[in-house]
Amino acid sequence: MRIDVNVDELIAPNKYEVDEESAHIVLVDDPDADEFMKLVRLCPAALYRVGEAGEALFDYAGCLECGTCRIACEDTIVREWRNPGPTMGVEYRHG
Repeated sequence: MRIDVNVDELIAPNKYEVDEESAHIVLVDDPDADEFMKLVRLCPAALYRVGEAGEALFDYAGCLECGTCRIACEDTIVREWRNPGPTMGVEYRHG
């Protein structure tokens, strides 16, 4: 049985203050495809995606700051992971 989850709908009530000047997650320049696919499957905010042409897409803006990518791939394709600066990042809200 397959259950489809709409991640955008689930995280919509949360508030984000994105630090446009400084990304808190930085990937290596040429990420390994297998490691990237691991993050496509694991990231609860679906920040890691594969585009229509098969390209690796990543955007830190909707990050839930859970650290899943850091734990799963810190030694492979996640070059830097840190908490966003003061007043930046996610503010959780209950619907």
